[in-house]
Amino acid sequence: RLYRDAKVLEIFEGTKEMEKTIVSRSILG
Repeated sequence: RLYRDAKVLEIFEGTKEMEKTIVSRSILG
C-alpha cells in the first residue's frame, strides 16, 4: 500500500514539473 502511494506521489510530482515547464515555455515564448 505504501509503495502504491509513493508511486502515485511520484507521478503527481512529475506532472507538476511538466506543467511548470509548459507554463514557462508559453510565457517565454
